[in-house]
Amino acid sequence: MEKTMEKNTQQQLHKKHHFRASKIPLLMQQHCCLFLFIFTILTTNTTTQAFDYGDALSKSLLYFEAQRSGRLPYNQRVTWRDHSALIDGLEQGVDLVGGYYDAGDHVKFGLPMAFTVTMLSWGAIEYLQEIEDAGEIEHTLEAIKWGTDYFIKAHTSPNVLWAEVGDGDTDHYCWQRPEDMTTSRRAFKIDENNPGSDLAGETSAAMAAASILFKKTNPHYSHLLLHHAQQLFEFGDKYRGKYDASVGVVKSYYASVSGYMDELLWAATWLYKATDKEEYLEYVIKNGNLFGGTGWSITEFTWDVKYAGLQLLASQFLNQAKHKKHSNILEQYKSKAEYYICSCLNKNMNGSNVERTPAGLLYIRQWNNMQHVSTASFLLTTYSDFLKNTNQKLTCHEGTIDHEEILTFAKSQIDYILGSNPMNMSYLVGFGPSYPKRVHHRGASIMSYKENKGFIGCTQGYDNWYGSEDPNPNVLVGALVGGPDWKDEFEDKRNNFMQTEACTYNTAPLVGLFAKFLHIENNKMVDDCDSLLVASF
Repeated sequence: MEKTMEKNTQQQLHKKHHFRASKIPLLMQQHCCLFLFIFTILTTNTTTQAFDYGDALSKSLLYFEAQRSGRLPYNQRVTWRDHSALIDGLEQGVDLVGGYYDAGDHVKFGLPMAFTVTMLSWGAIEYLQEIEDAGEIEHTLEAIKWGTDYFIKAHTSPNVLWAEVGDGDTDHYCWQRPEDMTTSRRAFKIDENNPGSDLAGETSAAMAAASILFKKTNPHYSHLLLHHAQQLFEFGDKYRGKYDASVGVVKSYYASVSGYMDELLWAATWLYKATDKEEYLEYVIKNGNLFGGTGWSITEFTWDVKYAGLQLLASQFLNQAKHKKHSNILEQYKSKAEYYICSCLNKNMNGSNVERTPAGLLYIRQWNNMQHVSTASFLLTTYSDFLKNTNQKLTCHEGTIDHEEILTFAKSQIDYILGSNPMNMSYLVGFGPSYPKRVHHRGASIMSYKENKGFIGCTQGYDNWYGSEDPNPNVLVGALVGGPDWKDEFEDKRNNFMQTEACTYNTAPLVGLFAKFLHIENNKMVDDCDSLLVASF
């Protein structure tokens, strides 16, 4: 990861493509849909592409299994992986086995891992029914719990959170499978004397969001997560400071450029959603101006910068009568949230919009740009839903926009990811006929440990695998790579890490979105069938 800033059953698989219930008899519906399918093939313009969002959803969840660290479970589906990093934390006398590798290397970075879990949880909260209808709720909850189980381990006392396991500098000297790892597994922590409010805040947000999901299915676990989330928030708020000042080794990889104020507001917002306790909302209101929540106009939403997501969540409280006394501050949050949405839609003035490639892809920066596309698509889609449900429209400097236009643009970004682009390539690995074959990923690029248990040394991977022009022997299914450059061009080379490396926080926002767009397409097909049947009588 070369960056400087930044059991499934056959029945479940079958459920994935079920349509919603229809009033017409099943046999007639099947015949109608067959006719509609043939009719669509014959009449659709050849430039129009339809994507199997259900397949994309299933594959996106597989990616998180490929990124697992620790002892793998019996129902592990990504079979080219095996147990790894089984002594993490031993040197420090703590059990830190588990969690996720963030990208193509083997360091466990706490901040991006926590953001990954927050986004997985948020997507499942927003689109729980859609994910259930697709038959993927079990795998979604497993992906989230793999992360939160680790956070519980890492939070060893109220004011101690282990921030990182491994060292990026030594890790990058080696190119080997995680099962063969010989690099340092030293662990680093934040505590009262070495604060990290941003890391504590994001981990609190992740656990609070996850607690909402597990409330019905696993109430004891939900309560445990909430307990940790509240403690972490109190720790982060009482002992304030940036985590990269306390954990210096992280600065070259996941430096906290935005500081910690956005994470504290973000955590308080999720704790309010999880507990409905007024004290957390009061924190968001009271500190909105001081911490930049009502002041910062932001055009990106990432593992580091939470303002846009926070502003969008806070603005949705306006629709509830009990929040009228806070309407003045919440309106300011809403104004900033809409600035972000308008910037993505190219509707702001004075050049304050997000740039786009010639083919229309949102473009923030050269390195791993797709992370910005997936998070933007998520915020756009959820805000579109909010406007639809509250019968509102969005007013930008360049005009008024309805929820459908926002959703259409978000879908265009998702479709670009899946193959509707000048390269005719899916940037979601393993999806479609053409996708990156040489992903910058140590484990995927070397023969599977299951096939060859012979030890591969630190530099042996560089000698035998890294420079190879052959496709990776293991397909990193469901990974969203960094993606094309500002001219929509992409070079599928293993050493082109700006474009070919994937990260967990790239794919995390897509899980809920794939379920959402699958639901829309299924409903559309049934509605079209119903219309054809009515017309035929």
